[in-house]
Amino acid sequence: MGKLSKEEFMKRVEATPSVEPDEWDLEMLEAIETENDTSEGITLAEMDALRKCNGRISVRVPKQLHRELVVRAKDNGVSLNQYIVYKLAKG
Repeated sequence: MGKLSKEEFMKRVEATPSVEPDEWDLEMLEAIETENDTSEGITLAEMDALRKCNGRISVRVPKQLHRELVVRAKDNGVSLNQYIVYKLAKG
């Protein structure tokens, strides 16, 4: 492939579809800006860890605790998952 003329280069640039940043991109940009602004910003390792968060957590609990959680969820008329999410969010 030889050198492109300025006109050909501009045609290719204009033909390239633009991509809007998604929420992840914006969060990381903000994190990078924070890192640049202060020494207390998010690290690259933390950014990588955040990217791997998909909303699923697998936790092993003792059988008795599992039973108690199932009973409490049933008493509250919600699924076990909903009950655990509620308790985690409540703190």
